[in-house]
Formats: sequence, C-alpha cells, structure tokens
Amino acid sequence: MNIVLFGPPGAGKGTQAKELSEFYTIPHISTGDILRENVKNETELGSKAKEYMDKGELVPDEVLIGIIKNRLVEPDCENGYILDGYPRTVNQADALEDILNKLEKPLEVVLNIEVPEEELITRLSGRRICSNCGANYHLKFSPPEKDGICDVCGGKLYQRDDDKEEVIKQRLDTYNNQTAPLIDYYKRKDILVNIDGTGNVEDVFEEIRGVLDNL
Repeated sequence: MNIVLFGPPGAGKGTQAKELSEFYTIPHISTGDILRENVKNETELGSKAKEYMDKGELVPDEVLIGIIKNRLVEPDCENGYILDGYPRTVNQADALEDILNKLEKPLEVVLNIEVPEEELITRLSGRRICSNCGANYHLKFSPPEKDGICDVCGGKLYQRDDDKEEVIKQRLDTYNNQTAPLIDYYKRKDILVNIDGTGNVEDVFEEIRGVLDNL
C-alpha cells in the first residue's frame, strides 16, 4: 500500500500516519525526519543537505529525492509506505513519480485531510507546553488543572511562537499556496481522496481505513 498523506498544520496528519503505520505495518516516512537522520549520520546526501541548511538555504530537490529514494529501497518498505511532507511542489511530484515508477512502487492513493481554517487555528493556538518537563496541554481539549501551571511538575506553561495565531495564518497560507496545485495534480491522476478531518482521531482513522480497504 503506497500512500502520500497531505494535511495542513493541525489537521492531525502525524497522528493518522502513526495509526496507519501501526495498523498496516508499513513505515511512516517523514521527509523532515529522514533528512535530519541523514545529516546526523553524515551520509553522502546528508552532508550535501547540511551544506545548504547551514547557509539557511532550501535543500535542492535532487538531494531530497535522493534521500527519499534511498529510504524507499529499505526492506521495511517492501509492502508499502506512507510519505509525509513530500512532495510539496509539482516539480517534486514529477520527480517522485519518476523514481517510484523505476522502483516499481507507484502511488496508489493520495489522502488529503481537510479541516476548516477556523478549527485549525483553534487546535494550534490552544496548545501549551511545560517549560520544565515538556508536558503538552490544550486550553480547550486538555487544559491543566491550574491555569498556566503544569499538572505534572508545577512548571510554567508557554505557547510556542509557531502556535501564535498570526504565525499559524502565515503557515496555513504557505501550505495552501504550495498544496493547491498538487491537489489538482493528483486529482487529474484520479488517485486523490479527500478525508474529513473534523471528527475525533478514531472517526478519521475509520474513514481512511474504509478508503484503503477498498483499493
């Protein structure tokens, strides 16, 4: 089962990828994770990527696709994979398709988790983290017993800069601008399926399962 998973920040994409990975016993391949892993392990492509990252520049597509290709030929991808965070542009999608066809591992489905922007802002802006032990809270869904104080260690809770409303809106604009052409790209290939991401984790997972079990 070969899957690409799309979803804006706050849509629950990471949670669903983890659930799907465990249920179908296929790896969740986050491009951010494997990029950092290659840099840490000082692989040839990781070293190339680090040169750009150290200068604050974007890692070129040919380096990223090389890292992804190397990951996809590992034994745990034999029965499929879940790609998360790639592709981000139509050029990357073309390069990915070329690689996957050569590996005889073409995409079977692109899952696009949809959540209204208002709800995404609520989900993300309500997150709080303990400055001492790192415990996570949400002002609406899982608030601390005492406002601003961690239940676990009594540390002070803070809001990440990424979770401030003005930054969230910028992140969503970037995502929408990057992803809209890809939605059309995969729709034309007739492998795009939109998923309602507004339910709880279990409901969204069951909807995705229904799609995958009917492939």
